[in-house]
Amino acid sequence: IVTPTTTTFNDSGLAASTSYSYRVHAADAAGNLSTFSATSTTMTAAPPDTTPPTAPANLTASAATAAQINLSWLASTDSVGVTGYMVERCTGAACSNFAQIATPTTTTFNDTGLTASTSYSYRVRTTDGAGNLSPYSSTTTASTMAGPDTIPPSAPTNLTVTAASATQINLSWTASTDNVGVTGYRVERCQGAGCSNFAQIATPTTTTFNDTGLTASTSYSYRVRATDAAGNLSSYSSTGTASTAAGPISVVITPVRGGVTFSQSLNFAANLQNDVSAAGVTWTTSGGTFSSQGNTTATYVALNATGNVTVTATSVADATKSATATLAVTDLTGVTTYHNDLSRDGANTHEFALTTSNVKTATFGKLFSCTVDGAIYTQPLWIANLAVNGAKHNVVIVATQHDSVYAFDADSNANPCAPLWQANLLDSNHGGTANETSIPSSGPAALVGNGFGDINPEVGVTGTPVVDPSANILYVVSKSVSGTTQFFQRLHALDLTSGNEKLNGNKPVVISVAVVGTGDGSLGGQLAFDPQNEHQRPGLALINGQVCIAWASHEDHNPYHGWMIAYNAATLAFVAAFNTTPNGGLGGIWMSGAAPAFDSSGNSFFATGNGTFTGTDGYGDSIVKLGPPSGGSFPVLDFFTPFNQAALNANDTDLGAGGVLLLPDPSPGAHPHLLVQVGKDGTIYLVDRDNGKMGEYCNGCTSDNVVQEISGAVNGMWGMPAYWNGNLYIGGAQDGGTSGDHLKAFAFNAGGSGKISIIPTSQSANTFFFSGPTPSVSANGTSNGIVWVIDNSPYGPPGSFGSGPAVLHAFDATNLNGELWNSSQKAADKAGNAVKFTVPTIANGKVYIGTRTELDIYGLLPN
Repeated sequence: IVTPTTTTFNDSGLAASTSYSYRVHAADAAGNLSTFSATSTTMTAAPPDTTPPTAPANLTASAATAAQINLSWLASTDSVGVTGYMVERCTGAACSNFAQIATPTTTTFNDTGLTASTSYSYRVRTTDGAGNLSPYSSTTTASTMAGPDTIPPSAPTNLTVTAASATQINLSWTASTDNVGVTGYRVERCQGAGCSNFAQIATPTTTTFNDTGLTASTSYSYRVRATDAAGNLSSYSSTGTASTAAGPISVVITPVRGGVTFSQSLNFAANLQNDVSAAGVTWTTSGGTFSSQGNTTATYVALNATGNVTVTATSVADATKSATATLAVTDLTGVTTYHNDLSRDGANTHEFALTTSNVKTATFGKLFSCTVDGAIYTQPLWIANLAVNGAKHNVVIVATQHDSVYAFDADSNANPCAPLWQANLLDSNHGGTANETSIPSSGPAALVGNGFGDINPEVGVTGTPVVDPSANILYVVSKSVSGTTQFFQRLHALDLTSGNEKLNGNKPVVISVAVVGTGDGSLGGQLAFDPQNEHQRPGLALINGQVCIAWASHEDHNPYHGWMIAYNAATLAFVAAFNTTPNGGLGGIWMSGAAPAFDSSGNSFFATGNGTFTGTDGYGDSIVKLGPPSGGSFPVLDFFTPFNQAALNANDTDLGAGGVLLLPDPSPGAHPHLLVQVGKDGTIYLVDRDNGKMGEYCNGCTSDNVVQEISGAVNGMWGMPAYWNGNLYIGGAQDGGTSGDHLKAFAFNAGGSGKISIIPTSQSANTFFFSGPTPSVSANGTSNGIVWVIDNSPYGPPGSFGSGPAVLHAFDATNLNGELWNSSQKAADKAGNAVKFTVPTIANGKVYIGTRTELDIYGLLPN
């Protein structure tokens, strides 16, 4: 394209942005040409960029905080490329003096360090590499949030306080002001003239407040302060004071309900509201007297007649205002033996306080408990109006497996509950020797039984004592050991008023007897009582001046026998002994703690467990009738043994797991004297208890020669029935099983039949498990019958239900499906941990149950 003579050349007039390639060769004067140089390529530069970017679109501004506004917009476009943005801002509403504040390269920008509650306007333009600037975006405006408010409102003014009634005072005041706004007020109050202990009572949002629920004739002071949304509090208003008007007098009496025995004293208190002059009350009663009367207190003394009485406290200042308590007066003198009486019917028909309408959670519950030193297997015994330490008390007595006996005030709910007296049956004052203890009964150290720990962890007193109220004596059998080989069982006669030994030169008698026999454990034709293996589980009995005591075993540990031994109740001298299997073995009298029953002639009835049966001198699995002691022994008058005795014995299905109940005589009838008994297999036996009519044993038979035999209606019995008003109450269970059984009622002698209904007339909705309940009944004659039972299934090892609280249940005796109450319905009514075979005692409006660590007392709630 050119022939320069130098080594440079500038090619001009080319097209922009175009690629060109070049090569060069040289020439000499002769016209000779060299070869070409290497080819070189280059491109002309682009023309200058003069096109601006597009304007940013959709500019938005939003307040993030009191000091920050966030901006965003849509990206601009450019012929070459956008290199960034220019953000401009002005301050104040409708401002126009924009100034650039940032040059972001993205489409967002957060403007910080701003002033709270201030309006800011923004616009944005775009730039490219050539410095071309786009038009501005649209302008957008946002205001920062308000900053923290630290200015309190002004104090409320013109507070007025005016009494509106005996229970209401009205307040009003002038509104406070605030830089942002008042959100509410706080009203504070104190009570009493000259008070200063103000406390907040309300947070109204208006300038008035009505304070209600106040006490009449009482001075109240108020002050008010304001608050705003930031929680700033104003100064207090001035203090305003007013007094409520005098309200109507009201009277409340304590207790409002309860039970008392003949001549029992009971303290009352009256609480009056609005008794400005403190005039108090006057006291009146529909029956009985007052030993003292005060302005607001009185001591009532019950009359010696049964029924309900009222005690009324009437305001002196306003005789139209009064409060009344209702008391039930009982003639019950005591529950002094197992299951209430010698027939063992378990019924207290002198209960005037407890009814089917007031045994409910609102008016009945746990009153108090008394701690003891061991498990209570004995039924609590109750004695009315016993003089102890110079004062009369209704007394409840329990004994423990730690060989202690306790006497508690049956009505006092002092906290803690302290005994009137406590007797340690192993101390020297009660015949104990040095280092003597209750007997370990569980684990490797067990000295009785087969290691099952059926009674855990010790054995002391198991059988329910018996009381002679005429002599004020409690008879109880203790069991103990010195070392590991010397065992003792003693019959104690304790003074009811002190717990001291009262007979036999103020010492107990050691139980040590023998009968002629060649049975298990005998020696030289003599069978001696074994204080280690024999277990005094049944309740004691007092009959015709004699204390009768029965024994079985610990966990069927051999050798053992069933024993019945009688002692003179006045001297503790030995009277008579009877052994159920003197030439065999076993045949224990245990009956799950039930005491032998006695008829009016002094004949005793009991059931035996597995053991030798001969029909002449061996009475295993039998109901035995003994005559009164004669010549050092008890004559066998009659007996009944089931036809399947061999199977019962082989399968450990003791007949003697259940106690014997003597039924009221049906009249007229072919069998005027009857008993009922249920054993482990659940068969209900109705037996004619007259001599020669009990049925004895029918060898090779498939049924028994008894008045009635009902199979399959009850799962099994570990306790005994109760009887009331033509009804038998049976609490079955299943040993080791999980099916349990219901508490069931059966009719007896309906229509003069002299028999028991084949099917239950009613049953509980809930199920009871081993060891099943032994029912007790409270009633006012033939009305207001209540069946009380203890669910003792969580009695602990070795049972399958673990250790847990006993549960006391109350059922309507006319319909067991109607449960009235139980102690698991309210936490406050929870009992101590359960003990198997336990029986509730009902007396004078209260129910007493023994547990593993305490005596629990339930009754009518005083308020």
